[in-house]
Amino acid sequence: MRLHFEADLDYQRDAIDAVCDLFRGQESYRGDFSVLANAAPGTTAAAQGSLGFAVSEQGVGNRLSLTEDALARNLADVQLRGGLPPSGLPGSRDFTVEMETGTGKTYVYLRTIFELNRRYGFTKFVIVVPSIAIKEGVHKTLAITEDHFRALYAGVPYDYFLYDSAKLGQVRHFAASAAIQIMVMTVAAINKREVNNLYKDSEKTGGEKPIDLIRATRPIVIVDEPQSVDGGLEGRGREALAAMDPLCTLRYSATHVDRHHMVYRLDAVDAYERKLVKQIEIASAIVEDAHNKPYVRLVGVSNRRGSISARVELDVATSAGVKRQIVSATDGDDLERLTKRALYAGLRIGEVHAVKGAEYVELRHPEGEAFLSLGEAFGDIDTLAVQREMIRRTIREHLDKELRLAERGVKVLSLFFVDSVERYRRYDENGMPVKGDYALIFEEEYARAARVPAYRALFDGVDIAREVERAHNGYFSIDRKGGWTDTSESSAAARENAERAYGLIMREKEALLSFDTPLKFIFSHSALKEGWDNPNVFQICTLRDIQTERERRQTLGRGLRLAVDQDGERVRDPGVNTLTVIATERYESFAENLQKEIEADTGIRFGIVEEHQFAALPVQEGDGPAHALGIELSRVLWTHLHEQGYVDAQGKVLDRLKDALRQSALVLPEAFETLRAPIVATLRKLSGRFAVRNADERRAIALRRDASGKAVVFGDDFRALWDRIRHRTVYSVEFDNAKLVRDCTAALRDAPEIARARLQWRKAEIDIGKAGVEAIEVAGAGTVLIDEGELPLPDLLTELQDRTQLTRRSLATILADSGRLDDFRVNPQQFIALAADAIN
Repeated sequence: MRLHFEADLDYQRDAIDAVCDLFRGQESYRGDFSVLANAAPGTTAAAQGSLGFAVSEQGVGNRLSLTEDALARNLADVQLRGGLPPSGLPGSRDFTVEMETGTGKTYVYLRTIFELNRRYGFTKFVIVVPSIAIKEGVHKTLAITEDHFRALYAGVPYDYFLYDSAKLGQVRHFAASAAIQIMVMTVAAINKREVNNLYKDSEKTGGEKPIDLIRATRPIVIVDEPQSVDGGLEGRGREALAAMDPLCTLRYSATHVDRHHMVYRLDAVDAYERKLVKQIEIASAIVEDAHNKPYVRLVGVSNRRGSISARVELDVATSAGVKRQIVSATDGDDLERLTKRALYAGLRIGEVHAVKGAEYVELRHPEGEAFLSLGEAFGDIDTLAVQREMIRRTIREHLDKELRLAERGVKVLSLFFVDSVERYRRYDENGMPVKGDYALIFEEEYARAARVPAYRALFDGVDIAREVERAHNGYFSIDRKGGWTDTSESSAAARENAERAYGLIMREKEALLSFDTPLKFIFSHSALKEGWDNPNVFQICTLRDIQTERERRQTLGRGLRLAVDQDGERVRDPGVNTLTVIATERYESFAENLQKEIEADTGIRFGIVEEHQFAALPVQEGDGPAHALGIELSRVLWTHLHEQGYVDAQGKVLDRLKDALRQSALVLPEAFETLRAPIVATLRKLSGRFAVRNADERRAIALRRDASGKAVVFGDDFRALWDRIRHRTVYSVEFDNAKLVRDCTAALRDAPEIARARLQWRKAEIDIGKAGVEAIEVAGAGTVLIDEGELPLPDLLTELQDRTQLTRRSLATILADSGRLDDFRVNPQQFIALAADAIN
């Protein structure tokens, strides 16, 4: 199958025009320079000149005729049109385009190349990317868009290639050709001068340094994911970009760290609200009532001003029972004290190691010590049992979508992120591949699902044993022997391993969309973290904990693109485009942390009205064309909102604005009345959802009244009574011990059943708006019982004596006569809590 590309998507054209309009007024002409003939081996460019060697070719480069003032005016116009804050005079020619993952960022910058050539004659472009994965992705997009761009631009000649230090003749052709030239390279290929052929004289480039030929062309440099290329404000990546002496630098990402003259912005909220990407839902696998072992999980490590601490998840005793909570702990902390539970006796925090990328905490326990890395747990239930349920749920979600989407011609794909290659595939002593735990579990659960009557239509006439084998595969780095290994790009050998895997992934990207390819379920470590995505990924299952602050967005990014059918056409039906994330994180926490990531990555401030917010609102005066309100009037309107008490000094929306919007009572200056509708619409988006309470939880409380109808609490008699009794009073109480034991026995006998440890599925839709990220629960599924293995049985009488203050003899009688002692073995900790509540 072949993917079809849409040429008239308004948001993509807006992004292209935003860049091209920076050069409005630029004359279309090229800059020529000399390129020396191929030199004799060992002959430098200087030596050639002294020997009188002839110049054999003319180099062709980009040239800018526009003045800095004209460029500044164009920048201001572009930013005003896009509703972006003005950045003033451009001190550098670095321009930023922000586009959410899945909205066609790569297509946009490639088409921008052709538009810049058509309008202004620019021909030399260098695309710099941070990783091999993205490099292969860009190269694949260039390949599959060839027919599309040649049709759009009347067959304009162009060449593209991946920079290879062993093929420097390509750099010479890049400099000399009059056609559009697109060179794609990783930052690792250019940022190490001492070992890089790019900075050395070469006979393949006429004895010149390849970097000098590139510099002479004054290329337009396009940086894909600049936050990973630059290496910081003083980084090597930034130096390498400057070494090419670019005419300008165009920076494209969804997650910019440094923003240089923003010219276009399509952020996560805009993309989600305009349904340019899939909607998101999360199926949370939550373990409940499994508090019978001392549980510790490392969530994070911090080092603030030399104070090192760990954030650990523990089962803490609270007034509402045992709850799993995240607490801060330091070296030497006693976990029994932190949790208020005797179950943790003898457990202490040891060394907290805060080196970035190698964080761990030492956990000291009576049998020795354990070392927990980020996301790892001690004393948890069988992790593999939970992961089996997650794989089973992913398969069911997948098959449900297959039933719905097959007639639409949409192939469904699912993606599993695993913690290590060995969990999916191992190698025996002879180097032969052996299925790991995840592969075996998948095949068992897939074969089981194939027998479910609801899915019979999907498996009619299918050889199940063969289908199970062909339905899944893994994508990992590949070593020289052809074996899989965990992915890394930290060394030349690791990058070589990664390149072998990425090439395979990219070559099969389109084939995966076809019904002719049986592969549906993809397992990966981190090879697919960035640079690879597929529009028909509908399920993402995280069989490892989300460990970094940016990982939720990276994970979601693999499946956000809108789906395509068997004709390669984009399917824009919202009923089709839903991405389901299967994870062990509670959906409320997922939504909260996703919002934090979006804020950190994009600079979006949810629930904030900024001064430039209204600058792009269209104003119609008379019969003339509409024009933008402008930044000055936008500031006037913002000042009015602040003076009215609608926003605070930082622009944060206050309750008064929400009330005014709810009551349609927003006060505006008379000069802005004609813009009331768009102003109100903008403020509604920014101010957030109105607080809605659950009517079923509302309770009416009646005040007792006297004969005259006056509330008793306001009467003189009540006040006099209160004055008498508000002092401390000591009471002496007599009670019948035998009756107390009988009553406690009856209460325990009638208490609710004890629940076993179980996995509870909860499903929620994730709603992303200008006001924030919200999780809305849409379904709860049946529970799955989990085997906790052999459980430690605490001293029951001592625990209850501490909680009830009754004697051991009375407690023993109550327990024996209640007939509930067998429940103690089912779930010891829950039984203790239940018995204490019943007795008290």
